[in-house]
Amino acid sequence: MTKANDMDGEINTEPTEASTSHSPAGESQQPSDDHKKDLDKIKKEGESSKTVPYYKLFSFADSTDILLMVVGTIAAIGNGICMPLMAVLFGTFVNSFGDNANMKQMVDEISKVSLKFEYLAIGSGVAGFFQVICWIVTGERQAARIRSLYLKTILRQDIGFFDKETHTGEIIERMSGDTILIQDAMGEKVGKLIQLLSTFIGGFAVAFAKGWLLTLVMLASIPTLVAAGAILTTVIAKLASRGQKAYSLAATVAEQTVGAIRTVASFTGEKQAIAKYNESLTKAYKSGVQEGLAAGLGLGATTFFVFSSYSLVVWFGGKMVLEKGYSGGDVISVMFSVMTGSLSLGQTFPCFSAFAAGQAAAYKMFEAIERKPQIDAYDTNGLKLEDIRGDIELREVYFSYPARPDEQIFNGFSISITSGTTVALVGQSGSGKSTVISLIERFYDPQAGEVLIDGVNLKEFQLKWIREKIGLVSQEPVLFSSSIKDNIAYGKDGATVEEIRSAAELANAAKFIDKLPEGLDTMVGEHGTQLSGGQKQRVAIARAILKIPRILLLDEATSALDAKSERAVQEALDRIMISRTTIIVAHRLSTVRNADMIAVIHQGKIAETGKHSELTKDPDGPYSQLIRLQEMGMVTEKNVVNDQDRPEIITDSGRQSSQRMSFIRSISRGSSGTGNSSRHSFSVSFGVPTGVNVLDTAPEEKYNSTSKRPPEVPLRRLVCLNKPEIPVLLLGTIAAAVIGMILPTLGVLLSSVIESFYKPPHELRKGTQFWALMYFVLATVCLFCYPLRSYFFAVAGCKLIKRIRSMCFKKVVYMEVSWFDDPDHSSGVIGARLAIDSACVRSIVGDALALLVQNISTVIAGLVIAFEANWQLALIVFALLPLVGVNGYVHMKFLKGFSADAKKMYEEASQVARDAVGSIKTVASFCAEEKVMQLYHKKCEGPIKAGIKQGMMGGIAFGLSYFFLFSVYGAGFYAGARLVEKGATTISDVFRVFFSLTLAATAIAQSGSLAPEASKANSAVASVFQILDQKSKIDSDDESGTTIENVKGEIEFHRVSFKYPTRLGIQIFRELCLAIRSGKTVALVGESGSGKSTVISLLQRFYDPDSGHITLDGIEIQKLQLKWLRQQMGLVSQEPVLFNDTIRTNIAYGKEGNATEAEVIQAAELANAHKFISSLKQGYDTFVGERGTQLSGGQKQRVAIARAIVKSPKILLLDEATSALDVESERVVQDALDRIMVGRTTVVVAHRLSTIKGVDVIAVVKNGVIAEKGKHETLVNIKNGIYASLIALHTNAASS
Repeated sequence: MTKANDMDGEINTEPTEASTSHSPAGESQQPSDDHKKDLDKIKKEGESSKTVPYYKLFSFADSTDILLMVVGTIAAIGNGICMPLMAVLFGTFVNSFGDNANMKQMVDEISKVSLKFEYLAIGSGVAGFFQVICWIVTGERQAARIRSLYLKTILRQDIGFFDKETHTGEIIERMSGDTILIQDAMGEKVGKLIQLLSTFIGGFAVAFAKGWLLTLVMLASIPTLVAAGAILTTVIAKLASRGQKAYSLAATVAEQTVGAIRTVASFTGEKQAIAKYNESLTKAYKSGVQEGLAAGLGLGATTFFVFSSYSLVVWFGGKMVLEKGYSGGDVISVMFSVMTGSLSLGQTFPCFSAFAAGQAAAYKMFEAIERKPQIDAYDTNGLKLEDIRGDIELREVYFSYPARPDEQIFNGFSISITSGTTVALVGQSGSGKSTVISLIERFYDPQAGEVLIDGVNLKEFQLKWIREKIGLVSQEPVLFSSSIKDNIAYGKDGATVEEIRSAAELANAAKFIDKLPEGLDTMVGEHGTQLSGGQKQRVAIARAILKIPRILLLDEATSALDAKSERAVQEALDRIMISRTTIIVAHRLSTVRNADMIAVIHQGKIAETGKHSELTKDPDGPYSQLIRLQEMGMVTEKNVVNDQDRPEIITDSGRQSSQRMSFIRSISRGSSGTGNSSRHSFSVSFGVPTGVNVLDTAPEEKYNSTSKRPPEVPLRRLVCLNKPEIPVLLLGTIAAAVIGMILPTLGVLLSSVIESFYKPPHELRKGTQFWALMYFVLATVCLFCYPLRSYFFAVAGCKLIKRIRSMCFKKVVYMEVSWFDDPDHSSGVIGARLAIDSACVRSIVGDALALLVQNISTVIAGLVIAFEANWQLALIVFALLPLVGVNGYVHMKFLKGFSADAKKMYEEASQVARDAVGSIKTVASFCAEEKVMQLYHKKCEGPIKAGIKQGMMGGIAFGLSYFFLFSVYGAGFYAGARLVEKGATTISDVFRVFFSLTLAATAIAQSGSLAPEASKANSAVASVFQILDQKSKIDSDDESGTTIENVKGEIEFHRVSFKYPTRLGIQIFRELCLAIRSGKTVALVGESGSGKSTVISLLQRFYDPDSGHITLDGIEIQKLQLKWLRQQMGLVSQEPVLFNDTIRTNIAYGKEGNATEAEVIQAAELANAHKFISSLKQGYDTFVGERGTQLSGGQKQRVAIARAIVKSPKILLLDEATSALDVESERVVQDALDRIMVGRTTVVVAHRLSTIKGVDVIAVVKNGVIAEKGKHETLVNIKNGIYASLIALHTNAASS
């Protein structure tokens, strides 16, 4: 036994590859290093971000794109020049009014200028249309090309790239988020920049032509403006990214919590999650307020400099009129030209920041696109033979995983496998068994040594061709979010329905598929969650069978099946294994016994090889030790069946027990039929209830989901939420009202200045000095009011966001578990709702409310000024105003961008990519890269068309808006001239009416572009209140209910009937009765889908029964305080969920995070985890990775058991708790569980028969009732009994 113990002692220092499709996970210190690197990366992001040269963004443009860009550029230049031309025409207007004493001549002059305005309107309309449409279409086309190329490149990368350099989330974020930034940088923003620059150049050209001296004076103020803008942009960007980081932390907490809601509920970890979430929100709140203040200061400073420069122009312009012979029109032309020119320069900042963001986003994407993988799936070079025999040899292989280069897995590993033979690899967790499979599939290349097939180095074959000859079935099969038919078809290009059907029959999947309403066309759901574990596995086996491989790699291929299915699948596998080279990893000993060769791997070396009969001859050999370890924990089958008093080990015990134990195990494994799906539901919240597939029945048609639009919510409810901030909002409102009056006041000042230019010299000098001073007063008001408005509304808005997110998260966390079975309540959807909805609501309180107040103030001031000056002209201009409004609105929309919300549109396509990247080993193994790309392109067609259509609409709107603007100017002044001619008004009043109303209209229209934001916000408010108004049917936050001082642990099910809320057509329990005595252990056995795990779900009150009741110590559990009830129970499920934190935190989670160091260590020791944890460099501070992926299955399970132990529960719920452990660990953990089971009421689901035999009561669940109940001795002797037939099934299988 010494050897065995040594093996155990050293095993944990090696990186382990859990036999799953995950990247190799090891018991190494690396995770925490990685985590630290991630944190450092986050900190350094932005400080030293690498970018690509701007021109490189257009690398993927074709000839059509080049044509579109040329046309778009010419149109943008034409459109940009229109504004300076308008300033020239405006000057001519002013001169026509001021210089002509002859009324008739004045009206003639103005009529000519008005006509020119109409020509300008047509020109700018056409140019605007082509500018927007060309740039949007080319941006959409090129971004789609980049997206597709990126995915194609990612799919061709070697697996090491995914282990070391990236993960699914990052890739999908790049595809959906980063391509939007790239599209932004090379789409309509380029047209916008060209337009704004041509306006800037044209504006200053006009200004210098009309009055160079005045222009130079005006230019003096530009450096200050530019500096203010630059500082503002930098500060806001920094603060925004700080806020984003805090929010992304909060999003991670939300995603982890909702994704593992059953674990959170079971361990009453809701308060911890809420506290962690709120901590992130507080950081985000501070950043948000600082961002608001910075934006306000920036805006205030900018308007201060702009209005101060107007002040300077008015004073200096007056001097120029007197001393240099300028006309009033020239001064106005210069003023308007410089104003439009410099404003357009200011508006280029978002373009440059979009370009910078696009360049940074493109760096990683283009780097990936250019990356040549070491193992290239698309490489067509290499050998392609007629066929292969299937001889496999690993010769002197040295290997360590790319993610852990310093931890050697193989150190001169050699093994030779003859073609057509079956070789079983056995050994302890972490010995490197699955690594052999990874090397044969060429997921990795060895650092030294060779992997040979038919004597040819694997590297010399064409990769796609050789992978087509290899069929892989792993323990946790990966299915894609499509139909069963499509999933099986991944095995072979162009497979016919007949081939798919016969593969399904061979894999024993046809029967359950035929029972489904849609048969082969049934959708399997995300990660195959609509099927039970056994069903998924059979689909995966059918997929491998369809491939007709020469080499078959089985990685625990039948472990998830119940006994009956396993036997049929095993027979199918036996059939297809004939004359194929087959490698079996860590399989049940029944299969191992029949293998042509068994290789025991220990510490990356072959410890011994031989047939089962040969290896058992050496009683001290590693293989015999493994056998003996199993025997110590189990009884021989003969003894089990004959039910003798004392176990007797018969001569052939080594073979017999190992073989039979494997089948014994399969009762337990498979029997968790609800089991399998429910296990998943314990750990993976993809919205699938436990026991979805009861009795192998298909999901029914989609049940009514709650994705209907939530009802409208009165605004007063939102106001109530913001009640504490009312004083702050009032102060903000006052500041906003003052800002609202600024533009109409500017109109008054402008008309007065124009009037002053045409007065006698003395009055001109005095007038211009006075109005210059007024401009400066206005500038000072802006400097103070903008920051005040922004700050007050930021405080109110950010406090509201924080409050809403916190309340919603709390509400979600305490919802009953069945609520999460709805796909609309998956972790991704909830995370998005928490983030997006609250941000939209904040836009109502922050931006929309401020603008509403501002606009009301602007309208009132504008109307009062205009109607006071001249009511007739005011009415005419007022009638034309909606057209100016349209321009203002579209102009703001233009500044934001007309492109559609690509992220939303590409959701379905992203799902295809997410599936493929998340299952990269499966995609690589089945050479499915082309298939994925075809599906991806298909899903992209709709969004691309929609994007182009959006561009068309944007172009039409943009062109029309400019046409309307210039038309209104021409018509308005023409009407004014007519009224002056009739003596109905004065020139000064014409300008006063015109400026006060048009400036007011522009302001309102620009804020009107927030209307869609407001409508989004309305639905967001409704969505928020929909969450807040939900009432949890089973609320663990509810403090009411009784508690029992001394819990005995008597549990009783009284006539319990139950159906899952999402599958109402399937009855799980029919008046089920079961009594579990205090301190006793009850084992639940039964077929897959019988509802064993549902017992655990009902005990934990994840669901309540439809009728009947469950009692604890005679009290109905509904009457007990829910949190207290869950604290009395310790749950260990087969696929434990660990949080992305340290091992210490994960164990302490069992005690709501309050466990002492001593308690954590004691629990780890009891769970046989202390030894492997101590061997890690970071020990208990090692990060376990997302969903615990940095640990092997066995290690995860031990940490989960420690987490349950630290809770010191009165009732223990074990759902296949030791099935993922190797023999040695299992024995020790089983001992630990046996110790902690003493004096505790224990419910064991689908456990190995060795445990079941010793339990106090075995309950057989069938057809929704307890069909048989009693001790093993009693049940086994019932003639034709269900339990006896299960035993017989195994015995027959074992002896055959």
